[in-house]
Amino acid sequence: MLSVFMPVAASAQAVQTDRIYFVLLALSGAIILLVAALVLIFSIRYRRGSKAKRGALPSVMSREFEIGWTSATLFLALFIFWWVSSSQLSALVAPKNALEIHVVAKQWMWKTQHSNGAREINELHVPLDTPVRLVMTSEDVIHSFFVPAFRMKKDVLPGRYTETWFRATKLGVFHLFCAEYCGSEHSRMTGRIVVMKADGYARWLAAQPQGDGLAKTGETVFRARGCSGCHSKASKVHAPDLNGLYGRKVQLADGRTVTADEAYLRDSMLKPRQDVAAGFEPIMPSYAGILTDGEIISLTAYIRSLSGKEENRQ
Repeated sequence: MLSVFMPVAASAQAVQTDRIYFVLLALSGAIILLVAALVLIFSIRYRRGSKAKRGALPSVMSREFEIGWTSATLFLALFIFWWVSSSQLSALVAPKNALEIHVVAKQWMWKTQHSNGAREINELHVPLDTPVRLVMTSEDVIHSFFVPAFRMKKDVLPGRYTETWFRATKLGVFHLFCAEYCGSEHSRMTGRIVVMKADGYARWLAAQPQGDGLAKTGETVFRARGCSGCHSKASKVHAPDLNGLYGRKVQLADGRTVTADEAYLRDSMLKPRQDVAAGFEPIMPSYAGILTDGEIISLTAYIRSLSGKEENRQ
């Protein structure tokens, strides 16, 4: 019956989101009914001409009543805030064993790439009951990755990475939309998520035309763009060692400490003077306008593989 009014809940997050929604809906409905009932009762009981006694309550009783309902309302609001925020915050970090898939948004299409190099356009195949981590960026304007059946919506921004994750719990094909107005063909920027059994997904993935994996492609870009000339051990240029860099804390020249994640690596390629590592000169040129988003993604995968963390993501 609910599917008539709401999309089917097809992910673990969808079930949790629906639970929060219906609890808050029931609580709000109960408060509305209580207030409406009191208004109706008082309107009848204390209508003009009625014989109901009119007079103020004793001051002690009135004060205790005010303190009681105010405190109860406060604690209820704090409990709801804690429950909802803890549920939502716990869903922000993907499990360590999540399957990683990269998404690039472009007017007006979704381009996805699996870890083995298989690519799709406006479609994404994923296995059932497997955590899937999406690392997303945009080539032009702001888009928003929206899958109603998963109760999942995440803005996709140009010039930076955003990420989200989900675990599909139902087999089938589910709609994908862009939920941020992105131009004249915005309404046609749609796609579909295909959820398959794990063995079926493995067969599908093996049957796809594959290039090199992301890390292997990144290694090729690393050499072709001249990065190896400075960052190799044999280089005479004093540049940071990339082995073991990903995920590590990096001390910056201005005293700050940052984590070498996808966002830091991207900024280091496009805005190298923004976060200069301590002990190094700001001599790296900017690759803004030179590297494509696909090359940045593959370079990031290659640098991550140097830390031995590429395998852990697959």
